[in-house]
Amino acid sequence: MLGNSKFDDNLWSKGKDSMISWSKHIYVGKNIKRKKDKVIADINSKKATFGIYCIIFAFHPDNLFEILDANDLLYPHYKNKEIHIVGLAKGRKEAYDLVHEMLMEVYKKTGNFNVRAYFT
Repeated sequence: MLGNSKFDDNLWSKGKDSMISWSKHIYVGKNIKRKKDKVIADINSKKATFGIYCIIFAFHPDNLFEILDANDLLYPHYKNKEIHIVGLAKGRKEAYDLVHEMLMEVYKKTGNFNVRAYFT
């Protein structure tokens, strides 16, 4: 089952020189649930991961979310971008499924798709 989980506050702080922030209520795919704390720590520590995808707020205001391979965050291109992670998944398929679930929840609870207001 997919769903949101809370993590320890120390995992949510921005890393040194990082523009990455985390949603207080992060969605986690079922294939990553047992390793979520380690994955978050690895991303915050700028370590490489295998098959982990981050669901983030889209950079373009006309879009809702983007799905990025967690390793893409290691590229200098993302160093100065504000990245807000709202979901983690193992594999691209699970990331798409998680985005679908997130959008359905936002719409059912608010009647719109204002994901930034809902997740912040």
